[in-house]
Amino acid sequence: MTYTRRLAWCAGALGVMATLSVVRAEILEQVLVKVNGEIFTKTELEARQVALLRQRGQQLTDDELKKAIVEITPQLLVDTVDEMLLVQHGRELGYKLTDDKFRETVELIKKENKIETDEQFDAALKGENMTMADLRKQMEKSMIIQRVQQQEVMSRISVTEVQTKAYYDQHASEFTTPVSITVREILVNVPGDGKTINVALDEEAKAKADKIWARAAAGESFEKLAAEVSDSPSKANGGLIGPVNEDELDPTLRKIISTMKVGDVSEVLRTQRGYLLLRLETMSQKTVLPFEQVRNQISERVANEKSGGEMDKYLVKLRARAIIDWKSPELKKLYDKKIAEMASGPGAH
Repeated sequence: MTYTRRLAWCAGALGVMATLSVVRAEILEQVLVKVNGEIFTKTELEARQVALLRQRGQQLTDDELKKAIVEITPQLLVDTVDEMLLVQHGRELGYKLTDDKFRETVELIKKENKIETDEQFDAALKGENMTMADLRKQMEKSMIIQRVQQQEVMSRISVTEVQTKAYYDQHASEFTTPVSITVREILVNVPGDGKTINVALDEEAKAKADKIWARAAAGESFEKLAAEVSDSPSKANGGLIGPVNEDELDPTLRKIISTMKVGDVSEVLRTQRGYLLLRLETMSQKTVLPFEQVRNQISERVANEKSGGEMDKYLVKLRARAIIDWKSPELKKLYDKKIAEMASGPGAH
């Protein structure tokens, strides 16, 4: 998971559950770390741990829960400190959530969730253990982080034509539209229990399918034949199936259809469902979207890929100039170890 995605989580609704006033925290709570003077408490950590575990949606035993907490806590500590640093820097740059923007966002949330009155909205917030003040605080944190990422990182990323073209050449399959096929089918069921074959009934079904094939070969409308004699539910639509991508077909059918031209009727085919006849209605050609058509899409992809590494480097700078004062030696060890792992891991700079 990239820093950008992790920090988006930290700035989302999960973090709201951990919000406490600074004064109350100083008096009643155990402070775990101060980041440039801003505190993070034990209650906040526990709330974030619970929220993240709930997000996973797993039912855990006590032992599994303890193990899971041990696993998630180091990264959670790093994400939390990074979030605090980004928000602090954003405020230094003057970013804040205006009253108008807050009201506009609240109205959008109400609209998307079909909430018609302020009372209903307040009730919805209460159901999430939130107040309007909590919501605004979390919205502002999220907005500030996004602005910092955009202005301090994304706006400084450049993507050259050479890089864009190289990506296009290396990922040609992603810009290729697959062959699309439409067929009509006629199915003749073979009565039985699905476990054993009644030879007489099988031969009877085969003979019926052969006669249908002969009628189709003689020029009768395949669509009308399907509506008249097919045992498949598709008979209601004249046996029409598709369009489907070629790679979604059973390999055996795909091989058979690949030898057919539009309008051809297949030989009688034995399948698990019974005896099958197919008529190829349409077959599109595989096409590669031209580079000019997807240039902007590729540039955005390349920029997003670059952003992960650039965000990593930006956060390293923020951490280096910050005063991070740990009050818990145990958590400091976990934090430092995770930072060291990230610095030496794949893609580290």
